[in-house]
Amino acid sequence: MEVISSIVAVKKYLREQTRAGKSIGFVPTMGALHAGHINLVERSKQENDLTVASIFVNPTQFNNPEDLKKYPRTLEADCALLLPAGCDVVFAPSAEEMYSGLPQLSFHFGNLETVMEGSFRPGHFNGVGIVVSKLFHIVQPQRAYFGLKDLQQVAVIRRLVHDLSFDLEIIPCETVREADHLAMSSRNTRLTPDERKQAHHVYLTLQLAKTLLQEGKSAEIAKQQAIDYLKQFPAFTLEYIEVSNFDDLQPLDSLNKKGKTAVCIAAFIGNVRLIDNLVFS
Repeated sequence: MEVISSIVAVKKYLREQTRAGKSIGFVPTMGALHAGHINLVERSKQENDLTVASIFVNPTQFNNPEDLKKYPRTLEADCALLLPAGCDVVFAPSAEEMYSGLPQLSFHFGNLETVMEGSFRPGHFNGVGIVVSKLFHIVQPQRAYFGLKDLQQVAVIRRLVHDLSFDLEIIPCETVREADHLAMSSRNTRLTPDERKQAHHVYLTLQLAKTLLQEGKSAEIAKQQAIDYLKQFPAFTLEYIEVSNFDDLQPLDSLNKKGKTAVCIAAFIGNVRLIDNLVFS
């Protein structure tokens, strides 16, 4: 497994592989890897000749400087997970390597900016759009793999690829969960033991809303009952729970009977912000 920190070096290496006729699958990450990331790598291995994982904590997508500072940097441990998973190349640039100066370009993703993460984290998706565009240009993959836990991010990246005519396929992959159904996340390591015991209530809140919608209840009723359920646990502070159309993440009044419905949540438990979603017909 090659570990490369230079943009020039990784482009040269991957260009040689492409000239040799190899297809490239790409898994962008911010490190602090877990089984969910490894699942993406393994999927890429099945579908491509060469798999590249990037490890880069992108400063432009953090609204909260404290969040950026606390984000774990675990390159050595990450590489120890990627090697047995069959990753071929790890691209691990520094912030200085990726950004010689503050980017002047900005992205706006239309209606996706007005709901959920776009509403609560202004500027976040601009940072995502910039770094993902740069990574796509550097790696030049045929396929890129993203987890559906970050459902809105997947929608943003699909819009990016469509509107800028990137010549690659976005492969969304199912959320990988712990035994108690907590969605795997790098942030989970920051939970105290007591918070970790309670964290599965995020999933149970989503499950309750899903059941109510499938029983024919309105989105308003499903959301309110889900909110009331989570209020039983004082450790949580809810930011939002939304019932949305899967394709564009715009709000729904009830179950989408012609397509997929997404129930999405963001909540703090203590000082740790967790997001999750369920997608269903």
